[in-house]
Amino acid sequence: MATVKVFDMSGNEVSSTELADSVFGIEPNQAVMHMAVVNYLANQRQGTQSTLTRTEVSGGGRKPWRQKGTGNARQGSIRAPQWRHGGVALGPKPRSYRYTLNKKVRRLAMKSALSAKVQEGNLIVLDTLTMDEFKTKKMTAMLKALNVEKKALIVTADADVKVYKSAANIPGVKTTHVGTLNVYDILNGGKFIVAKNAIAKIEEVYA
Repeated sequence: MATVKVFDMSGNEVSSTELADSVFGIEPNQAVMHMAVVNYLANQRQGTQSTLTRTEVSGGGRKPWRQKGTGNARQGSIRAPQWRHGGVALGPKPRSYRYTLNKKVRRLAMKSALSAKVQEGNLIVLDTLTMDEFKTKKMTAMLKALNVEKKALIVTADADVKVYKSAANIPGVKTTHVGTLNVYDILNGGKFIVAKNAIAKIEEVYA
């Protein structure tokens, strides 16, 4: 088992903890992580794009000129796709981009992402992660004490509105809890700051 340092919110090392190799110590599978990220982004798409076909554009109810004898190409409607203000041929219509991945693939992707954070040295474990008030200044001080300068993903065991709102206005910082953790946020989050009790929950789910 890998052993990592445990810090308090002031940035002081207070203890250490062991991480389960089955969750935080596997060889990251790049292909599976890529599949999980593409799936997450596809599922975020609203799919509301829409264009008007020639039947939906107003006008064009009569033939613009007679079929023969004018010297022009034959035309049936001024709302055909080749006309200005005409309908769009084969344009996009509202649809769902959502699809699901196999459960084993999702689990492997999650464990690969967590293991990658450990290998990169971007995992920071906190003994406790609580806020007694809505205070961005306190959250900023904690990040500075932990030497977090850019992006960070803060993970709590359960939904904590005080932690969430205290970090909401800090650029590059996102908060989540174990129940909504996903591969995209882990890989995109820079430093992975996680409470010790959240580590236990993650291992309980994925070990």
